[in-house]
Amino acid sequence: MNKRFHNKVAVVTGAAQGIGRRVAERLLEEGAQVVAVDRSELVFELVEQQAALCLTADLEQFAECQRVMAAALERFGRLDILVNNVGGTIWAKPFEHYREHEIEAEVRRSLFPTLWCCHAALPPMLEQGSGAIVNVSSIATRGVNRVPYGAAKGGVNALTACLAFETAERGIRVNATAPGGTEAPPRRIPRNAAAQSEQDKAWYQQIVDQTLSSSLMKRYGTIDEQAGAILFLASDEAAYITGVTLPVGGGDLG
Repeated sequence: MNKRFHNKVAVVTGAAQGIGRRVAERLLEEGAQVVAVDRSELVFELVEQQAALCLTADLEQFAECQRVMAAALERFGRLDILVNNVGGTIWAKPFEHYREHEIEAEVRRSLFPTLWCCHAALPPMLEQGSGAIVNVSSIATRGVNRVPYGAAKGGVNALTACLAFETAERGIRVNATAPGGTEAPPRRIPRNAAAQSEQDKAWYQQIVDQTLSSSLMKRYGTIDEQAGAILFLASDEAAYITGVTLPVGGGDLG
């Protein structure tokens, strides 16, 4: 078993389901000490792994992000890797149909947890003189029926580039992946629990059709294909890479 992350301490957000869950599992498999964070108590399913500290937190709030980083330092004494995976489309529809509170909710969900967690993680990483941050963006920065979400992920891309500029000479690498469509088990806790109308389903199908059409491979990726790119950027194998947003969309560059 590859032990790329032996004795590394990694915080993974959005770790209860999907890509974040798989990233946390694979970090553990490769020797990392992992702090797995999610707003859902499903994250505690990882607690059977002795090297995992599982926490619930609302990472849309800066104080909660600070609490998570403090808990990681108290438990493990350092912070080497931060994977910002919180985010995801809540609604899917043409922009003119979004209401004000929905636009604000999309930006708060898919930009602020990354912004806040980066800010909270920087002090210990800068004190160490080392650290790797991987932000999970999206190829939906160019796509249909997700303008507020796309705008939030565009902010993640800009954050990634700007923070890399600021911190590269102080030992911090900041990169992002931009996942395309990804095959995943049904979400046990949906992002939007409201019943979908036939119109809602038709608008979502337009996203699926556009995603497949834009991918050169004409398929969705797997969770492990997404996790593999995140782990590469978090590892020392990517030691000379910073400020990059890597599309992982079967050739769709977003």
